[in-house]
This record gives sequence, C-alpha cells and structure tokens, in this order.
Amino acid sequence: MKQKISNLILGIDPGIADTGFGVIKNENNKLTCLDYGSIKTSAKLNLSDRLEIINLELNKLIKKYQPNLISIEELFFCKNVKTALIVGQARGVIILTAKQNKVPIVEFTPLQVKQAVSTYGQADKQQVQRMVKIILNLKKLPKPDDAADALAIAICAVNSLTIRNL
Repeated sequence: MKQKISNLILGIDPGIADTGFGVIKNENNKLTCLDYGSIKTSAKLNLSDRLEIINLELNKLIKKYQPNLISIEELFFCKNVKTALIVGQARGVIILTAKQNKVPIVEFTPLQVKQAVSTYGQADKQQVQRMVKIILNLKKLPKPDDAADALAIAICAVNSLTIRNL
C-alpha cells in the first residue's frame, strides 16, 4: 500500500543545549523552507527544566505549522556516555511530544541523512549545509549547524517517502 507523501515536514536534530529544527513544504516535488532555527537551553538550568523547554517550544512549532510528519535523527554512537544519555533523554521528550500531538514520526541515522542530501555518507557539516542551501534554494547557508542538520533530516524524510511511493 502506498504511503501518502507528507506535505509539511518538521525535521529535528536532537540536543540538550541546542535542538535544531527545520520546517519544509513538499509541493509537487518542489521543496520550500518555511522556517528553521534552534531551541536553546541554558546549561545553568537543571536537566528537567531544559527538557521542559524543549517540550514547550516543540509544542509551539507543532501548533504553528501543523506538520504531517516529524523526522528525527537517530542517536549515533557517542564516545561520551554521559552526553549520549542526556541527548537520549531529549530525543525521548521529542518523540513523546510528537506522539502527544498525534504527528507520525520517522527516524534516520546520520549516515542516511548525509546520503540523502549529498549522496556521500561521510559528508562534513559544510557539505551538508551547502547541499541544503541548494536543495531548498536558500539565499545563504542555514545556521546554526543544528538547524542545517534539521533541514537535512526533513529532506531525508521527503526523499525516503518519495522512494517508497514509486
């Protein structure tokens, strides 16, 4: 059974200090960037407050754009176990927020995301940013890096869903 190609996709690059987001629209296979940025939390706050900020800000984005799909980067192996655990908690909040808003989610590895935008799984941050700029016809490179990554994650979802519908 063919899956409906989502029209509005919210890409999320999970993090505790910076959670990148990018909103793109897919209309007749033409991708348009509607918004991007970063949800920032202060290291001075305790972890539960930081997670709550991510939840509240993500709820605002979902309410504003009403995406058909949320695309999230999977947690990759991290040398720093403490960082991996904290980012994992941020991912959990993001997934729960999506579920509470009844927005379906898809998840992609960093390798899948890099391949989707650059056709090269080992692309560096600059290559990913340049390709996102070209694909979305942006005037300048998307900044910060977390936002560029989130846009790439959303593009990956569009490519994945398009392939599944062929």
